[in-house]
Formats: sequence, C-alpha cells, structure tokens
Amino acid sequence: MSKRIGPACKLCRREGEKLFLKGERCLGSKCAFDRRAFAPGAHGKDAQFKRQRLSDYARQLREKQKARRVYGILEAQFRRYFQEALRRPGMTGLNLLQILESRLDNVVYRMGYAESRAKARVLVTHGHFNVNGRRTDVPSYVLRPGDLIEVRAVSRNRTYFKGLPEAVEGRNVPTWINRNADPLSGSMAKLPERHELSDIRLNEQLIVEFYSR
Repeated sequence: MSKRIGPACKLCRREGEKLFLKGERCLGSKCAFDRRAFAPGAHGKDAQFKRQRLSDYARQLREKQKARRVYGILEAQFRRYFQEALRRPGMTGLNLLQILESRLDNVVYRMGYAESRAKARVLVTHGHFNVNGRRTDVPSYVLRPGDLIEVRAVSRNRTYFKGLPEAVEGRNVPTWINRNADPLSGSMAKLPERHELSDIRLNEQLIVEFYSR
C-alpha cells in the first residue's frame, strides 16, 4: 500500500486553509499555516499578492484535492469511492461523504480515540482495534450502521490507551456515532446526514462535476 510521505502542513498551505491534518498542533502557535499563510514553493509568497481568477475546472480540481487530503486518500482509491457513490441511490455527493466518513480510521478519529485521521490510521494499521469482535487492521474498512468498534484487550494495557479515557472527555462526538469511554468502544449508529458534517468544509457538488466531465 502506497502512501504520501512529506510535510502535511504544505497541503494546508496549498489549499489556502487549515485542513487540521495534525490535530491539536493545528490549534497552537506551532501551526505552519499561521506562520506561513502562502502557497508552498519558490513563488508561493509572490502568488498571494496576485489576483487569480480560477476556471471552473480549477475550482473542481482544488475541491477534489482538498477532500483527498482531509481524509488521507490517494487518487485511485478516491475514484473508486466516487464510482461506488454513483451506484448508490440518492445524491452522489452525499453518498461520497458518507463512504468517506464510514472508513474505520475516520470513525476511530470521530470517536476521539486519535487526535487526527493520520494518527487513527496508524493505530488501526498496528492492529489495536476489533470490529464486531474480529481484529481489523485495514484503515479503509468501510463500516456499516451497527458495527461495534473496540480497543483490543491486549492493547488496553499500553500507555497510550491507559490515559485515553481521560483524554476523550474533552473531545466531541458526532450525533451519528456512539462512544463508550469505559471500556474503550463505540459504534456507528447510522450514516451521517449532510447537516451533521458541518465541520467538513467541502463543496461535494464540485467533486461530482469534476468526475462527470
């Protein structure tokens, strides 16, 4: 499985907004976006002073790239998710967001067991979670409503998970997810509606238009 290796903060700077790829670090004074709020590259600083009028294609591309970067997904897999969203009944844009939100690494992040999706991906890959009683180490595993996610009994003895119940108290949980901090478990109650994803600042219709060209 391939993955992107490089500074995550450059992705935020390229999109011109915070994508919160590093969790709590993005809220502090060490956030690179706050210190260098211009596009990366040799001419990034000059570009911020130029008035740019993006074409329709450019706006669609940027929105697609932003979605990929928020959820940490490569192009081929993202395109497969879009094809699956097309096959499902209903609005394609909402279907796509629901698929992305149903990924195991995203649900672990949403439950507050990791401060970022990248950290959640690492925890899942290292095999710290069970899904419906079975060890699952695939971050892209797509959950269904009612699936039970729990930290494995062996993993609960690790230092990170011992202090997790106190840490998750200050982390909000979406209405479509159930969380039980003791023991460390939770479930996806239902697929999220668009108004329940208000923190995701994406225009999914532009993504639909990009792939529909």
